[in-house]
Amino acid sequence: MTRRAFVHRISTHSPDDVSGLEAALGAGRIDPSSIVAIFGKTEGNGCVNDWTRALASRALREFLGQHADPDVATRACIVMSGGTEGALAPHITLFEVRISGEAAESDALAIGRAHTGDLPPEAMGRLSQVDLVADGVRRAMADAGITDPADVHLVQIKCPLLTPERVAEARSRGAVCVTRDPLKSMGLSRAASSLGIAVALGEIHRQSLDEQAIGVEWQLFSNRASASAGVELLGHEIVVLGTGHGWSGPLRIDHATMADALDIEPVRSALARVGLKSDGQLAPDQRSRLVALIAKAEASSTGLVRGYRHTMLIDSDIPATRHARGFTAGALASLVGHAEIYVSGGAEHQGPDGGGPVAVIVEAAA
Repeated sequence: MTRRAFVHRISTHSPDDVSGLEAALGAGRIDPSSIVAIFGKTEGNGCVNDWTRALASRALREFLGQHADPDVATRACIVMSGGTEGALAPHITLFEVRISGEAAESDALAIGRAHTGDLPPEAMGRLSQVDLVADGVRRAMADAGITDPADVHLVQIKCPLLTPERVAEARSRGAVCVTRDPLKSMGLSRAASSLGIAVALGEIHRQSLDEQAIGVEWQLFSNRASASAGVELLGHEIVVLGTGHGWSGPLRIDHATMADALDIEPVRSALARVGLKSDGQLAPDQRSRLVALIAKAEASSTGLVRGYRHTMLIDSDIPATRHARGFTAGALASLVGHAEIYVSGGAEHQGPDGGGPVAVIVEAAA
């Protein structure tokens, strides 16, 4: 017996729209009882007060609760990323794991997941969060049957953030949080989570880290980390994607690292490695085999992109993460030929400064 991964990308018409899921269920394309994770792009602002993430998460858990065992709804990792700036298309990507009688294939997509306990507010953005996430990533790898960190192509995490209420609760116990600014806490939570991924994958030695490096020393990063922060949880939901033991099926995965927001050539190379070779934009028949593209975006701290000045960091009206999402999404969409892609803003320690990791999931040619 093997396990087989199924991945479905479904368009949405509003944050709480599950009509596409209902249609897929009616057509027999999805098995709700096998769903282990859902990634989504919602059209909120992606900041602290982005209510679309919580609304989407609630609608999805209610769908799972109606059509699967309650445990499925509880254990599913639901990672909603707010912000569909530019032409980014709102959508969800469902990950299923089913038992199969097919022969194992060494390069078949493997999926693992883990949940951590709730993180005390005063631990957020600190080494204790790094350690908690590193442990969770190792457990998710074990769940996927991945023994070699080199076989991991992406670790997707949903992590918490600070609110005034959470800061006040910590203060009532005599504890001090790393910041009182909820927006800043998003970046610090993503930063610590990403360093935890890097530690688990052996990209950074834990002994070399100190608290002052978190959210500051951008030369420390993971090439396979994707972290999204939200107010809708207190712990971490962790999904590992790669290749492991005992998996079958036609889905293949690879990853690349963009050096900056225009660096699409490494992504083109990753697509070629999994069978979608193209000198230009993917052809329509190739696009149909591209199941998912997951990327991180970040405004470079230097204020420059390839020597030219950008204003993403000094726009007082629109957060830099929103600019970066739209900009990077446009570059990637020009490569693959559509904008129903998962681009998450805020890439602290996720790839080099101004760049970010990218993962592609492709259906192998028959």
